[in-house]
Amino acid sequence: MKATSELSQDVGRKPACEALEVPRATFYRHLDRPLRRSDQDDGSRTTPPLSLTQVERRDVIDILHSERFQDRAPYEVYATLLDEGQYHCSIRTMYRILESEHGDVKERRKGHRRTQYQKPELLATAPNQVWSWDITKLKGPAKWTYFYLYVILDIFSRYVVGWMVAHMEQKALAKRLIEQSCINQNIAPGQLTIHADRGSSMKSKVVAQLMADLGVTKTHSRPHVSNDNPYSESQFKTLKYCPAFPDRFGSIQDARSFCQGFFTWYNKEHCHSGIGLMTPESVHYGLAEGIFTTRSTVLAEAYEKHPNRFKGKLPQPPELPKAVWINRPSSDGMGV
Repeated sequence: MKATSELSQDVGRKPACEALEVPRATFYRHLDRPLRRSDQDDGSRTTPPLSLTQVERRDVIDILHSERFQDRAPYEVYATLLDEGQYHCSIRTMYRILESEHGDVKERRKGHRRTQYQKPELLATAPNQVWSWDITKLKGPAKWTYFYLYVILDIFSRYVVGWMVAHMEQKALAKRLIEQSCINQNIAPGQLTIHADRGSSMKSKVVAQLMADLGVTKTHSRPHVSNDNPYSESQFKTLKYCPAFPDRFGSIQDARSFCQGFFTWYNKEHCHSGIGLMTPESVHYGLAEGIFTTRSTVLAEAYEKHPNRFKGKLPQPPELPKAVWINRPSSDGMGV
């Protein structure tokens, strides 16, 4: 293009373009283009004629970083200033200034910082070391009516140590149930941890003060993480999938009567898959070892009579739990 320009000074622009096979439109566009940095002697860049001056840019930055506007997006600042009869620059220019000079389009604003909740990691190696409790709704006789079932469960034995059906979810009722359950199980100070989710009753000061008085440690699930309270969730599923569980209860007396029968069956007769097909009561009160021995003897006798039926391998009953975790840590310490 430089050669075309030099030739045009001698023969004219049209002949020069024809001789060098350069489109005249391209040549004229080149002539109208502002000088690039490489074409200038001092290496400076031409300032666009419509750009803000340094003083104006500084004013925009000061406004965006002011206490009044520091938590607001540029488009909100723009609209507010217009309503007050002020115009400094376009919304896009505000974003461009923040990004190019300060890189704080995002960081400038005070984003919501979520609380970092620690994953609960609880271990039980015997009954009455860790309890889990929760509240679930039972449908009442009419639409939008409910009864509230409180259940406290020992995670090692799966034994329900306390339950109650009430008209409402209330911290005073939770306090009474926890206190009575601790008395019934002869809980000593420093012996027990009680785990729950973050419901209002679970986090109430009344319940927290009771546990402090009893010497009981309390822990909570992370928000919206049902896996942090798996034993209570599983127990509620067993309850509500029971064939006799009704769609609705006609009265609170009906609900209490049903739960009385259900929890008696659950503790005394239900062979729980998570505890070696033992009943919660047998594990909770130390009867499981004897039952395991009896089962082993029965299987050994069956093996002696018909070893071919077992392919030459002595059968064993399901093992009893040695340890029960809520969120067992992984071997690398990062958790699972």
